[in-house]
Amino acid sequence: MSYVTNTLSNLIHQTAFFNLTWGNYLMIAVACVFLYLAIKHGFEPLLLVPIAFGMLLVNIYPDIMLSIEDSSNGVGGLLHYFYLMDEWSILPSLIFLGVGAVPVRPFVRFPCSQYRRSEFPPSVVRVWTILLPFHAPRSSG
Repeated sequence: MSYVTNTLSNLIHQTAFFNLTWGNYLMIAVACVFLYLAIKHGFEPLLLVPIAFGMLLVNIYPDIMLSIEDSSNGVGGLLHYFYLMDEWSILPSLIFLGVGAVPVRPFVRFPCSQYRRSEFPPSVVRVWTILLPFHAPRSSG
């Protein structure tokens, strides 16, 4: 039983709860406001929810941004590894693949009845629209 209490005590002491400043409290309050606006009112939830969770993680658990060189055991924080994946262009590729796997659904109804049941926008259904850029005026440079 002492092992469990010792482990939980170490976990609590590794968080920033004992060393929070007024700036940390302010940022946690802003993160809670962002979560409230995103979830309750629907103000840009795809943008505000990740920002708010990032703010909460960084202010509650500061070692999440620790680099490998600064750590005592040679293991960096989670956000450091996300930074490395972005630096090595792994993360943008994964995001691109994930977005490409999402099916295209139109958000507006098309005026013609033949395009209402299509999952693709009119520019894909009407193949001849590929020729529209050729009608643009060319500069006589």
